[in-house]
Amino acid sequence: MSLFLVWCIIFFVLGACIGSFLNVCIYRLPQGRSIVRPGSACPECGHSLAWWENIPIVSYLLLRARCRSCRAPISFQYPLVELLMGVAATALFMRYGLGPEMPIYLCFIGCLLVVTFVDLEHQIIPDIVSLPGIVLGFIFSFWLPELSWMDSIVGVLTGGGILYMVAWLYYVIAHREGMGGGDIKLLAMIGAFLGWKSIPLVIFLSAAVGAATGLTLMVVSRGGRHSAIPYGPFLAGAAVIALFWGSELIRWYSGFLAGV
Repeated sequence: MSLFLVWCIIFFVLGACIGSFLNVCIYRLPQGRSIVRPGSACPECGHSLAWWENIPIVSYLLLRARCRSCRAPISFQYPLVELLMGVAATALFMRYGLGPEMPIYLCFIGCLLVVTFVDLEHQIIPDIVSLPGIVLGFIFSFWLPELSWMDSIVGVLTGGGILYMVAWLYYVIAHREGMGGGDIKLLAMIGAFLGWKSIPLVIFLSAAVGAATGLTLMVVSRGGRHSAIPYGPFLAGAAVIALFWGSELIRWYSGFLAGV
């Protein structure tokens, strides 16, 4: 087995373990509970989990997706978040190696995952994630070779400012809120980590996929055009795409325009 493959396995396991902690954050933050104490337990019966019931992904399979005590079903969200963080950690290692980008962007993706699953279930984006994330993104910019601290600050102002203007214009035209403040703070956090150059791409991708998803749901469920759809997951997904393939997409689009 090559050393590179060993490192990939190590980072996958590390990412999955971080994902296990993120599941705690996703479940407890909307309730205003501590993410440190008490230890993990079944949300249905309160059964305290043994160490072997807390092994990322593996425990879900061993327990056959049910609590050992009360047999209540365990949400697929738990192994999914662990798997996504494991894949993210491996992908970041493959792209950046052991450079400072790896832990910084792993922290960034972790924040995006928490935001995504909380927003999907509760339709809120916790300030306790996005606001510290803005500060961390700016601080980390001093260690990121491709991002200056000025790019980070402009990214915060551009990301938050653009969505604020969109929300304000929508309110003026429709006389009701169409975008929450959480989305504005989330895009500001994305700008802090990725810089202002990524903001147009993130907005375009999230808006395009969000609009397509909304139209599809309207057709399938026959819902009204005012049906609430959380926008945070689309912003988070677009941010991940911009992180890994943003430069390539921008170059391709610029070349496409030049050839028109």
